Amino acid sequence: MTSPMIVSRRDALCLSAAALALAPGLARADAAAVEAELRKLYGDRKAGSGKIKIDVPQIAENGLVVPINIEVDSAMTEADHVKAVHVFADGNPLPGVVSFRFTPACGKAAASTRMRLAQTQNIVAIAEMADGALFSAKSEVKVTIGGCGG
Repeated sequence: MTSPMIVSRRDALCLSAAALALAPGLARADAAAVEAELRKLYGDRKAGSGKIKIDVPQIAENGLVVPINIEVDSAMTEADHVKAVHVFADGNPLPGVVSFRFTPACGKAAASTRMRLAQTQNIVAIAEMADGALFSAKSEVKVTIGGCGG
């Protein structure tokens, strides 16, 4: 009879980290991955500039908790309102970060949240209007060594 193998907590963590590093599904996204997600959502429709504003810090000292504020200029009437805003990060394992849905009853197309960024990367936000028009904004966030990736 053989005795069970005892693995220390440290060895278990090292093995887990190695397995995650080798997992093919956890590769970092890039600008092409963001473009692919946008094609899934909107096909070949192009987004214009303006109307949408992203407020994120230029330098994030802690990549685990990066605040983001999104605001879209819209009358928020039945004929002219924001239907959705999608936020993407081109350096995270999955490019999609968050999606917000709006109706005219919201009164204002604005939202705030926090996101986790694995490294310095671009944040892209796309606003979809009721008439089908798309607007985009992009901002780079530099994650310092104190963050979750450097």
